[in-house]
Amino acid sequence: MGKPPLVVVMGISGVGKSAVGHELADRFSLDYADGDDFHSEANIAKMSAGTPLTDEDRWPWLADIGVWLHEHDADGGVISCSALKRAYRDVLVDAAPRTYFLHLTGDHDLIKSRMEHRDHFMPASLLESQEKTLEPLQDDENGWAFDITPSPAEIVDAFAARAGLDQEDTA
Repeated sequence: MGKPPLVVVMGISGVGKSAVGHELADRFSLDYADGDDFHSEANIAKMSAGTPLTDEDRWPWLADIGVWLHEHDADGGVISCSALKRAYRDVLVDAAPRTYFLHLTGDHDLIKSRMEHRDHFMPASLLESQEKTLEPLQDDENGWAFDITPSPAEIVDAFAARAGLDQEDTA
């Protein structure tokens, strides 16, 4: 592959983006960032109150994540970001064209259970909104979907194999 990987771990809330992202970053000795840390206080307050974000709420957030990706293009990196719509992913790819997407997918009841048993600003009440908003990866996008049932390490193994990555693809 040459350069170290540049990956967005994507999917709806509760699929394990942070766990898989940390595993992937650790495996390849890459910087990791959580997309949640890029949200404005207003966005977090809105989601905490159970109100879904609008596209207008998301554009500045996505632009900031795109900057992070662009800054990590040479050395690689992993960031978790819902990236629910194709238009959102296009913003990220415009900022860093070699970005891979690792899309985590899973059963509604499993995801809801995970959301109900964690300490996070995103309430389980927004799960259906996220599911309705989600546009799966399309064939022309650089990435693949992976089921959340296996462990984060197994998901990273499958992604690394699919992307043709090995331990030599590190910073």
